[in-house]
Amino acid sequence: MITVGVVGAGYWGKNLVRTFASLENSNLKYIVDSSPEILESHADYTDVIRTQDYQELMSDPEVDAVAIATPPVTHHKVAMAALEAGKHVFVEKPMTLDVGEAKELVDCARKKNLKLMVGHLLLYHPCVDALKDIISRGDLGDVLYLYSQRLNLGKVRSDENALQSLAPHDISVALHMIDDTPVSVSAYGQGYVQDGVEDVVFLNIRFSNGQIAHVHVSWLDPHKVRRLTVVGASKMAVFDDMEPQEKIRIYDKGVDKNDNYESYSDYLTLRNGSVSIPEIVMHEPLKCECDHFIDSIINDTTPLSDGNNGLIVTQTLDAAMRSLKNGGEPVELS
Repeated sequence: MITVGVVGAGYWGKNLVRTFASLENSNLKYIVDSSPEILESHADYTDVIRTQDYQELMSDPEVDAVAIATPPVTHHKVAMAALEAGKHVFVEKPMTLDVGEAKELVDCARKKNLKLMVGHLLLYHPCVDALKDIISRGDLGDVLYLYSQRLNLGKVRSDENALQSLAPHDISVALHMIDDTPVSVSAYGQGYVQDGVEDVVFLNIRFSNGQIAHVHVSWLDPHKVRRLTVVGASKMAVFDDMEPQEKIRIYDKGVDKNDNYESYSDYLTLRNGSVSIPEIVMHEPLKCECDHFIDSIINDTTPLSDGNNGLIVTQTLDAAMRSLKNGGEPVELS
């Protein structure tokens, strides 16, 4: 049984509270939040200590792990305090807003032999897991490019732009699907609701082997869209999370080359084949994610979205922010 404390129990943190309280191998001991009203909203957890002071949790030797869902600007401070207190850490995305701070967390976790996991929730979505298996088996052929759309009307934020708020999900999935390190990033966007806070951003990621990923994020759009399209050399796949069923469709479409051609028009032929819909057993992604964190502690395994994964996403997001502020100029990644 892993004893857990949750720091930040509001908008998203309340879901971590609910989930860690429900897991078989997790014992939720602390709920921490600076707001008395939020703490009062968790009064039903009668056996859980509710406090405004997260240092109370850090100094408790019974606490094995800390889950952090505070504002991103505080992630480094709270996560570092937990690691230095000898606690395993689950921190929501983005891991930090600064690459140097992300490196410090990774180094500290490694030196202390502690688990550091980042809340890249989509990596634990059954459909993302299934799509990764489809790609790994070679069913799509070599992945040529992919693009994702994460659009809706609201929630408009003032402390971070649409890129910082929404894109970490799609960046983490793009890196997971392509399984390569980005070499350059460019981003262009605009703030229409608030000056200096971009509501819509178009992000491009280029990889060392020529693959590209495009991410479109916006909280100023008439449609709620959660869609990922992966184009392979043999087939193409679409994951639409807004579909109630049949969330993944595999299209047997592509361009075939004919080596025995008589004219150039015969060399390339378009293929429009059938559409297949794989059967996927659905589970709540957040429960899978939190259970994965607890399991990594019990079995001493490396989490899928470990600190290194979080660092690469942070580096990509940081490069995108620099490009965004420079009018879309590409930023090279070392």
